[in-house]
Amino acid sequence: MPSTNNQPTNSQPTQSQPTPHPHPTYQSLFRTPEFTPLFLTSAAHTAAQTIGGLALATHVYRATDSPLLSAISMFGPSLAQMLGATLFLSGADRLPPRATLAYVSLAFATATAVLATPGLPIWSVFVVLLAQGLIASPAGGVRWGLLNEILAKDGYLLGRSVFNMMSGITQITGYALGGALLALLTPRTCLLLAAFLYALAATGVRLGLTPRPPRATGRPSITATWRTNAVLWSSRPRRTVYLALWIPNGLVVGCESLYVSYAPDHAGALFACAALGMLIGDVTVGRLVPPHLRPRLGVPLLILLAAPYTFFALHPSVPLAALAATLASVGFGASLIQQERLLRLTPDDLSGHALGLHSAGMLTLQGVSATLAGSVAQLTSPATAMTVVAAASLTVTLTLAKGLRAPLELSKTVEERPAP
Repeated sequence: MPSTNNQPTNSQPTQSQPTPHPHPTYQSLFRTPEFTPLFLTSAAHTAAQTIGGLALATHVYRATDSPLLSAISMFGPSLAQMLGATLFLSGADRLPPRATLAYVSLAFATATAVLATPGLPIWSVFVVLLAQGLIASPAGGVRWGLLNEILAKDGYLLGRSVFNMMSGITQITGYALGGALLALLTPRTCLLLAAFLYALAATGVRLGLTPRPPRATGRPSITATWRTNAVLWSSRPRRTVYLALWIPNGLVVGCESLYVSYAPDHAGALFACAALGMLIGDVTVGRLVPPHLRPRLGVPLLILLAAPYTFFALHPSVPLAALAATLASVGFGASLIQQERLLRLTPDDLSGHALGLHSAGMLTLQGVSATLAGSVAQLTSPATAMTVVAAASLTVTLTLAKGLRAPLELSKTVEERPAP
């Protein structure tokens, strides 16, 4: 779809786009300029989030003995994502990608070091987490918009699946390593290690990526954010996709947020098994499933995502809980299918904002779901809370199923554009 008023006019030369590969492969991705630096720095950022999140949740649980506060501390920055999405998300397409990603990682390094300060009151922890969430709100759109720009749309799904695979492997390693480190070191020491990894990611972004102009003109502003959000939300097919990306996924992450309180001594193993399942799902959807079959798997995978957690009503042992977590997380592969659908419904020059809204909404619902699950667990038990939240996820999926199975128009229709 041609753009009417939102194309970059920066006089700086833009990066040449890679020639689309007729059948993108993993090797062709890593031969694409800038893909590898973006991949490696994202891995360092994810490792920092994994180790730091587990350390902070453990610290808060030991200090308060509260499943609710422990869950919120691990997924707390996600709660600020929706506020950030209403204020700063226009920056996803209007900020230079390299500088933005570098500054975000550097800010996270600073905030994580603050969280490691001895004697920091518990209420201050949540203030820092709020700041982290606001800072991170445009970062998802910047990162995934840049990935879409580097690879072009014919390679985005495979590229995103590789990033998800990396996230799964990094989380498996990070949670296992984090659990081992927490047995030997204090949570504050593990937080300092996470801060170092964030700083390493910032350095890698600065040295490994080249400057690119923003994808759209105009200064980031609250008004521009609202206008573009309204345009994206005005399409019923896009609304359905957004709801499918946000709610079932977020509710299941609410189940995961209770691992620490369900099995305090084995939470790292449960998180690692969940990450393994996510890895299997992403490899299957991104590489093994033929493109013409992918749309048919979106709803079944969302059902798989939640169904195993309903068995926590039986209070399974840790090995059975780990098996359920692994099986359920295969269903996270549904997000790749829904993201591909979202990009087909979105104009190119709004791709960063659209993907950023997906990321911000998903993380927000994860934070809300962690709070909800923690609240139910506080009143009942972690196992009961997992069962209730999983049932809610299944209900939402079945409600959205018809809209997710509707055929897509092959061409984009002209729609109202946000003012620059």
